[in-house]
Amino acid sequence: MKKKNTVLSIGIISIIILISVQIFLIRGIWKQKDEMFALRYTLRSQEAVGYLGRQIQSVGLDTVRFLLESYSEKANIELHTIKDRTELSKKEDEIMTYFLKVLNQEQDISELLSAYFGRHGYDKNFNSSISINNLEIIGYDTIIVYQSEGFYNMIHAQNRGATADQEEIPRSKILVRGFGMEGNNYRLFFDYYIDFSDKQQTILKETAASLAMGAFTILVVFIIFIITYRNLIEERRLSNLKTDFINNMTHELKTPLSTITVAGKTLELEKIRKDDIKILETAKMINKQSIHLNQLINMILEISMWERTQFQLEKKNVDIEEIMKDIVASFKSGYGNGAEINQQYDFAGKKADIDIVYFTTLINNLLSNAVKYSDKEPVINIEGFISDEKVVIKIADNGIGINKTDQKHIFDKFYRASTGNIHKFKGLGLGLYYVKKIIEAHDGDVSVSSKPEKGSIFTIRIPV
Repeated sequence: MKKKNTVLSIGIISIIILISVQIFLIRGIWKQKDEMFALRYTLRSQEAVGYLGRQIQSVGLDTVRFLLESYSEKANIELHTIKDRTELSKKEDEIMTYFLKVLNQEQDISELLSAYFGRHGYDKNFNSSISINNLEIIGYDTIIVYQSEGFYNMIHAQNRGATADQEEIPRSKILVRGFGMEGNNYRLFFDYYIDFSDKQQTILKETAASLAMGAFTILVVFIIFIITYRNLIEERRLSNLKTDFINNMTHELKTPLSTITVAGKTLELEKIRKDDIKILETAKMINKQSIHLNQLINMILEISMWERTQFQLEKKNVDIEEIMKDIVASFKSGYGNGAEINQQYDFAGKKADIDIVYFTTLINNLLSNAVKYSDKEPVINIEGFISDEKVVIKIADNGIGINKTDQKHIFDKFYRASTGNIHKFKGLGLGLYYVKKIIEAHDGDVSVSSKPEKGSIFTIRIPV
């Protein structure tokens, strides 16, 4: 358990580290693509503005110049007539707002730039915005309406600028160029920005391969971890089953060996050697235990053989009802003596190709379990019929039943239901494993339906 928890912890930590590294790398790639996108369009935009400046002197600001000149002339007069500081601040707000409105609505830079991009095969769909850095109204004296922090590399202690909300420039916007304009009554410096609405989608497309590879790597590592962890659990389970099998087999082998050893020592006694009846009884006991020991050894050898090769069936076309009755009769006269066995068949005279020896082993194992795992007088009901061109045989008992957890594994090699590990029910965990192997070799299947303390129903199906 400690080893399993250690592997689980190391695996989870490794996956977390891997995901963190992948996120770090992807963020770096995203940032690099974003910077490259901004640089690419900054250079293209500046190139375009330079070209337009050579072709059109005003660079799309003729209307802006006219409106601002007209407005600033009136604003200049009003500013010099206001004495109250609060009123002056409101007027500066108004001037700032007006300048921003005219710059954003009346400039033709965006239209000219979009046309230039379109002619040269670039994305021409973008939004634009303007940020004022410095605005001065010129008259008898100059009134600074707004001046951004750091303008002219100077930090002004006083903020005489307007309090009008100026849009904070997000990182998604690309600075094209700063412009300076001066008229008779104003001096203006502003920055022109463009913002591509599909910028994120463009970057996403460019980084899609990296994202896919990162996600794929994480998925592969996660799958490998899950498979490895499941294999570890399965290995541990099989190891426990193997240990249980060895312990059970050791116990099973010791029983006949101990009996044979005791019987051999008994034959050494002089009084026993003179009693022919005792000698005969002891010999029969040795013979019986020898047969049992031989069966156990053959069982182990058969397991090894089944693991290495496929079943070599010798199928014969036989009457299923007749075979079933013979098997049950033989079982009742031997191991099943004392068990109540009820039979009901309706095979409609159908026959099936089966290996009689293996099929007999299959039915005997199911009947033996029905008797072995019963805490009261065993009652076994056998029903046989034809369904969907298959021979269906159901063997129901009144035994201790099997819980749902154990039902998933009872056909596994060496597996024994937890209730079966107590001394009352001995076994090697191979009976139902044999059953499944034999059924599969006949191209059939086996299933179980059971509830604890309610008994079990095993159903086998073999093609007609």
